[in-house]
Amino acid sequence: MKKIFILTALIESVTGLILLISPSFLTFVLLGSSPDSNAGLLLGRIAGTALLSLGIACWLARKDEKSEAVKGIAAALLLYNIVVAALLTYAGLSSGQSKLSLWLVVVVHLFLAIWLIKIFMDGNHAIKEQV
Repeated sequence: MKKIFILTALIESVTGLILLISPSFLTFVLLGSSPDSNAGLLLGRIAGTALLSLGIACWLARKDEKSEAVKGIAAALLLYNIVVAALLTYAGLSSGQSKLSLWLVVVVHLFLAIWLIKIFMDGNHAIKEQV
């Protein structure tokens, strides 16, 4: 789990910092538009803070693969990756202007979700073998 936590920490921390600094930039890169109001910019910065927090949690959890708290972080990360991939896929399909950057982000989140599913499946096999 160490490798996926390190990769996630890097990706989400950088993304979070970009959203904190300039939510309009990242929204434009992914969706081809930008938040039109102060409320949209505020929500973008709040999302940036959440992603930065996720990155920090993953970075700190990278050395501890056995605790229940780390399993909880991994489960939350799995949910996050599945939902983000679904939401961005919907955005890409429903808008007439899908960008390559959007689809690359969808692929990254799907890859991370599949990797986490494999980790959970391998963990369940290890538990069954011990019984």
